[in-house]
Amino acid sequence: MAYYRRFHGRFTPQNLVFDANLQDFAVRVGYISARENSGQLPAAEAFDQVRILWEQLSRSYELLEIERQGG
Repeated sequence: MAYYRRFHGRFTPQNLVFDANLQDFAVRVGYISARENSGQLPAAEAFDQVRILWEQLSRSYELLEIERQGG
């Protein structure tokens, strides 16, 4: 079972969705890393899977039109 934390940022529907996507990314990367570290997944394949997940996360950021904060 994956652990998800509560949302603590500035609330907008887009930020809430992106936060969920970011947490899902982190959980999936953790699973991929564990499989690679245990020898169940070759490093190159693990890298490719993480790269694909990163591209999906980046695309969701762009599609949700998240405003950059800070600075």
